This record gives sequence, structure tokens and C-alpha cells, in this order.
Amino acid sequence: MIILAATPIGNLGDASRRLVEVLENAEVVVAEDTRTTQRLLQALGVANRPRLIALHDHNEKQKATELAALAAETDIVVMSDAGMPTVSDPGYGLVAAAVEQGVTVTAIPGPSAVLMALAISGLPTDRFAFEGFLPRKPAERRSALRAVAHEARTLVFFESPARLASALADMGEAFGADRRIAVCRELTKLYEEVRRGTAAELVAWAENGVKGEIVVVVEGAPRREASPDDALAQVQALVADGIRLKEAASEVAGLTGLSSRDLYQAALAARGA
Repeated sequence: MIILAATPIGNLGDASRRLVEVLENAEVVVAEDTRTTQRLLQALGVANRPRLIALHDHNEKQKATELAALAAETDIVVMSDAGMPTVSDPGYGLVAAAVEQGVTVTAIPGPSAVLMALAISGLPTDRFAFEGFLPRKPAERRSALRAVAHEARTLVFFESPARLASALADMGEAFGADRRIAVCRELTKLYEEVRRGTAAELVAWAENGVKGEIVVVVEGAPRREASPDDALAQVQALVADGIRLKEAASEVAGLTGLSSRDLYQAALAARGA
């Protein structure tokens, strides 16, 4: 089988006893960076020295089928540098290949920067969407933020410290001045910090220079009260601007709480009237 193993995101004390036990008996470990994994084994006091195979963004497509076939013969432990493999880290392609070949996939749960940041952000946790890293290029980043500007769920992003200030500025432009944001830095580590405020407030802080691993949690868009007729007019206006009807209906549904299907059907009916 394939065993996805969550590893500490900072504090080694977060490594589970089950993780250590599995590593003590593992024959094959597939790792994002084998050097990082070797250091982790030493830090956890694991005497076992399993066979280490590198799996990263540049080779996963080529190695996934081969490793899935190997997992049909022996257990393979899959680890990223920190947190849960496949979550903004390599591993998805391997899991997909394993499922296709009928190989069992399980996981050792553990630390997650996404869930920890969400939990301590002070923002709603009942519904959320993880967006991973924003694009590096400013124009592409602004486009990505505009695409989720009307998302009602809490949003979670990863960001580099070097781009944090510019990303926050773009969030203020895309989401509006009043949207609440929490920037979580160095989670589980000695200098763990959470900064909360609006985009403008946080930009002023970030411009002074920020270090460490960054997770940004953003409040979802508020829903606006609208009658079915007003909502239909919003859908029609978006379609007139070049947005596909299905996407327009979904966007207005997210803003108003009305049914996306009903808005879609109403717009079709209005076209035929």
C-alpha cells in the first residue's frame, strides 16, 4: 500500500508516535527532498535507514506509475518536507496512479499548516477553500484574486515573505477595504505570530520585512440580500460583460444565497421570452 505520512511543519514534538513507528519499519520512503527526510529521521531518533526515493514536481509525472506498481508489492511511505503530502506538495499524481492500479492508499494524519492557520485565525471555520500559492506574476495574481473575490467561504493561501506585502495590497484591491485577514507566520515554531487586520493595515506591517513560512487566511465575501429579479439582473449584467451564463449564475448565487440552478434557468427563460 501507499502510506501518506504527515510530518511536522516546524515543531518536532508534533511528530506522532505512529509516524515514528512506521518509519522504524519502513523499507521504502518516497520523499520530496531526501536530504530533509534524512535529517528528520535522525532528529526523531529513527535507527532504521530505509531506501529513499525522491519524488518532486519535476519527476512525479514520470515516476508515478512505476512507484504505484512498486507499492503493489511492498508498503511505500510518502513524505513531503512538511505537513501532509499531496496538499500543495508532491504526491497527488502518485495517489492517482495507485488508485488506477487498485493499490490501497492510506494516511498517517498529523500537522497541517492550512488547518492550524484556519483554526487560530479568528475567522469562520465552518466552510473554507484552500487556494495554495498565488501566482508569482502580479497580473496573474490579481486575476486569481478577482476570480475568488465573491467566494463566501473563508479563503486560505500560502505566500512567500518576499511577496507578502504586494499580495496583501492586491487582496485589498480585489476584496475591498473592510475584509478581515489573518497572516499566520512560523506556525508551531519559536517565533510563531498571527497578525490580524484589514489588507491596508497588514501591508504597512509587511512592508517592513517579514520572514518565515506564511499562511494568509481571508474572510469570505458577505452575502447581499437580493430579490430573485435583482439577482437575475445581476446575472444578465455579468453575461453582458462576457462571462458564461453558468459561471455568472454561480457567482450571483454565492453573493445572494439564491439557487444557482434557479438563476440559470431564469436567465434561459428570459432569453426565450
